[in-house]
Amino acid sequence: MNNDVVKIFVGCDPNNCDLEQMMVLEYSIKKHSSLPVDITWMQLSRDESSIWYANPEQQVGWNTRKWATPFSGFRWAIPAYCGYQGRAIYMDADVIVLSDIAELWQHPMHDGAIVAAKTNADMTRLCTCVWDCEAAEKWLLPLSELTTDPDAHQKMMDTIKSHPELVQPYQDSYNCVDGEDLAIEDIKILHYSDMGTQFSHRYALPRVEKEGFTHWFDGTIMPHPRPELDALFDRYYEAALAAGYTLDNYRIPAFGAFPKKTHKRYKGNKVTRSGKPQSLFARLFNR
Repeated sequence: MNNDVVKIFVGCDPNNCDLEQMMVLEYSIKKHSSLPVDITWMQLSRDESSIWYANPEQQVGWNTRKWATPFSGFRWAIPAYCGYQGRAIYMDADVIVLSDIAELWQHPMHDGAIVAAKTNADMTRLCTCVWDCEAAEKWLLPLSELTTDPDAHQKMMDTIKSHPELVQPYQDSYNCVDGEDLAIEDIKILHYSDMGTQFSHRYALPRVEKEGFTHWFDGTIMPHPRPELDALFDRYYEAALAAGYTLDNYRIPAFGAFPKKTHKRYKGNKVTRSGKPQSLFARLFNR
């Protein structure tokens, strides 16, 4: 596998809200990789020939109305995109790669596994994972159902949960959620997952406002609890610009409005939030 091109699929917004994340992610991957990489940006498309096609006005193509992000369900279509052959890495756009992506690409999988991912006692995190596309075929819903069924994403998550043998666990730091309790030098892939504390907001929010549109995240913005990770994003952002990357490298014709879940009551995760018990009043009005 040493001569392979690493296939990476990244879920991102179709209206140019995630340009900063995309630039930092690509720079960070290529900065550390010992193998060539091929990145596919998975974004809703108006092109009927695209696997990511959607026309919400006519209710055809991908049905996103129950998704928390503009790309939640796309990860399940990656094996089909690859013709159910070989491997493919999926990751969200809000990621900084701090190690050689070849290590994750070449991660061993046990017989019967269809995906390598982070696991713990109660859930599997597929926000950075490695697909065995051939093995996955018999477990995944057909593409026609993945695109049109608004519950398909949850159905597939339920399948993974009820069949833990399908998952090859990998080292947790390949999907380090908001730093957890690790020092930067011990993190292989940083996923700044809490949408309310994302480092890119201070760049993206004023930019999209100036450009005359609205960011897809409509929840509350708050500071990240680990300022050194905040500074890490800034360093990679500036380094990408210095290396010749630009936001316009990632800009596409805007898709336009699409249905999705609101984040008005978004609660983030236990790493970034205090975890203090809410008052009865707060629990009643934040259901």
